[in-house]
Amino acid sequence: MYKIIRNLIVLVGFISQVSMAQTKRPNVLFAIADDMSHASAYGYHFLQTPNFDKVAKEGLLFNNMFTPSSKCSPSRAVVVTGRNPWQIENAANLTPVWPDKFKSFIEVMGENGYTTGFTGKGWGPGMFEKGKKRELTGKAYNEIKNKNVPAAGINKIDYAENFKVFMENKPKDTPFFFWYGCKEPHRSYEFKSGVNKNGKKLADVDFYPTFWGDSEDVKHDILDYAVEVEHYDNHLGKMLDYLASIGELENTIIIVTSDNGMPFPRYKGHPFDFATRVPFAVKWPSKIVKPGRVVNDFASFIDIAPTIFEISNIKEKGSGMIKMEGKSLLDIFNNKADKSRDIVITGRERNDPSRPNGWGYPVRSIHNKDFVYSYNFHPERWPSGTPDADYRDTDTSPTKKYTKNLPKTSLPFQWNYGKRPQEELYDLKRDPECLHNLASNSKYDQIKKKLHKELFCELEKQKDPRMSDNGDVFDSYEGEARTKKYLLLVEWFKTGKKPKGIKPQ
Repeated sequence: MYKIIRNLIVLVGFISQVSMAQTKRPNVLFAIADDMSHASAYGYHFLQTPNFDKVAKEGLLFNNMFTPSSKCSPSRAVVVTGRNPWQIENAANLTPVWPDKFKSFIEVMGENGYTTGFTGKGWGPGMFEKGKKRELTGKAYNEIKNKNVPAAGINKIDYAENFKVFMENKPKDTPFFFWYGCKEPHRSYEFKSGVNKNGKKLADVDFYPTFWGDSEDVKHDILDYAVEVEHYDNHLGKMLDYLASIGELENTIIIVTSDNGMPFPRYKGHPFDFATRVPFAVKWPSKIVKPGRVVNDFASFIDIAPTIFEISNIKEKGSGMIKMEGKSLLDIFNNKADKSRDIVITGRERNDPSRPNGWGYPVRSIHNKDFVYSYNFHPERWPSGTPDADYRDTDTSPTKKYTKNLPKTSLPFQWNYGKRPQEELYDLKRDPECLHNLASNSKYDQIKKKLHKELFCELEKQKDPRMSDNGDVFDSYEGEARTKKYLLLVEWFKTGKKPKGIKPQ
């Protein structure tokens, strides 16, 4: 009898442990680079990202993940709110004052038993309303620094070691959410650091868009960018190894991506298909059906927050968040993708203050597997900023220096800095670089009308101010300050003397 009772106790204990293991909420490591468009998992050879590639190989690699706005502040705001840029008021702009009514999903996780933190760059750049202090991406862990980095311009924050500090400080037996916000490959770069310091060769460059002309300096710029992408990947690898060493990797969902496109002309900040599509890989041990798949279904950054809520068993209702627009990616994880995942909508409002009155360049675009259609609300404005502000809405770089000094009548110059018509339509299979606008081609009238209707109908449902008489509200936020910054930029470009009040891009 004693043995039977003892065995029953052992069995009950075992069942209890199994039950606890099954109900244990997963940890989340969210790794987001700053201005990255490439990973070697996508077939590129000019850079190597073995840790991103491993996550993809053991999980899922997305071919069609989009940020709804290809600029830092709005893209990150989309991630934390689960709403499109046109649904988050001033947060649709670069460097805004955060609208206090919008709660982040990470704040909610902190209220629901998760320990939250970040290293590097969280949400930003931007600020909060006076007297407010928010931790939109958790508590900051940035104290530990690297003594050596692969190139000048790379931030000295030791991302991996700061993650360890977070893990050592968090309460035991509590799940965590950690935001690894690498500040690379944001500019500036050490010119020729790829070749001179990191063993790269010009012959390695197997990515070179037509719209950048032909320049050896541009090739060096691409390789210098690759060095910084590899730095991001290196610290990701250290974090994954650390999680494995402490036995937490198997219960952690790993999400690896970038906030927006690379900081080069026609990429970062622009609405083109290649500029808004970002690298994205997910690993969730034992939870993803048929790991190793390549996902071609369309998804958006608005889907990240509802996905994490679902896997962590947190309810949106009653959380204090304003209703999310996105939908959980669990259907894709389960290899049962929703049939509606065949389009994505992206947009753009005010980026760098590079136009009179601090105005932006508002655009909305709809993307599917065959076409991208864009509607430019103010085609009279300069998409890359005015000439007298040195096209400031494109980051300063060797590539910009080369392309903006090309003859103004040349196609590369016009592609990068020229004005654009109100409507743009590109055939992605024939023209993936989006060089040949088909919007005025009568053969494509039906396609254009269909996409225009689909885009505007969806934006009306989402109550985009651009669908009403209130569209220019995005230009009114901090309008006076933005106008002042624009005038300072014009002065700087005209005199060559940097005025006070202007920060580097």
